[in-house]
Formats: sequence, C-alpha cells, structure tokens
Amino acid sequence: MSGMNPSRTTSRALVAAALLITAGASVPAVASSTSPPPVRSGANGPAYDRVADFYGAYIDAVNDSGSGHLDTQLRTFYLTPGLRSRLATWESREHADGVLRAQDVPRAWKVTPGDSGMGHTWSTVRLTWGSAQHPTYTYLAVQSDLATKKISDIKQKS
Repeated sequence: MSGMNPSRTTSRALVAAALLITAGASVPAVASSTSPPPVRSGANGPAYDRVADFYGAYIDAVNDSGSGHLDTQLRTFYLTPGLRSRLATWESREHADGVLRAQDVPRAWKVTPGDSGMGHTWSTVRLTWGSAQHPTYTYLAVQSDLATKKISDIKQKS
C-alpha cells in the first residue's frame, strides 16, 4: 500500500459505497413491482360480519390444539347465554360440537347474509368438509340479535 495515493483509495471506497447503496436501493424497487400481499381489514359492520368473525376465529381455535380455552372464551363473547345453555344440552346429547354441528373441524367456511325482522337477522353459514377435489358442505342457519349482534341461535339447515 506504500505506493497508493490515500486520496485515490478513499475515492475508490466512496465510489464503491455509492454503487452498493445505489444497487441496494434498486432492489426494493424491483421487489415492489411484483403484486402486493393481500390486505385484510375489518370493521364494526353488520351482524353477519360478526358471524363470519366468530366462525373464522372459532374454527381456528378448535383446530389449534394449543389454543387452550379460546373456543370457550369466543363462545362467551359472541353467543348469548341462552344459546350457550342450549348448545351444552345439544352437545351432551349428540356428542358433537354444537357450533359446528359436527365432531370434526371443517376446512373452510363462508357466511351469507339473510333476512332480518323482529329484532333479529339470519345468516347462512356454509361449512366445507373433505378434500379440495371432493368437497362436501353442510349449512347452518345462524340467528343474531340486531341490538347486540350476538349470535342467539344455530340450527342445521336441511
């Protein structure tokens, strides 16, 4: 290094650093030209949104063996006391989960709003079972109280 000019070495180092910074700055620009990740959002909307929120969280909770008592906490928050009592009776008699009306956990769910009247609104919950190639479906009629948006009844649709 004795034959090198210190200012030339510093200049080369600065040019190299500038090139690295410029190259690094262009990488995010390339990455951002790909499609963005999907966006999820939520709002305090209609009662059927609450039904969808409940079924999504509940299915996750019963599917995850490490969730502790989250399924019970979700029932307490989203379901009326009267429905929780009726579900306990149904579950004791049927030996199945009353929210899902099954012994297993579905792989997908879909909520469609229905009619409203007399302080209630109804939603249809479609639960998807089986493989993606051979799905089967069950349908539930879910009643919510308009004033509280709490789920007040769940029945199997025929």
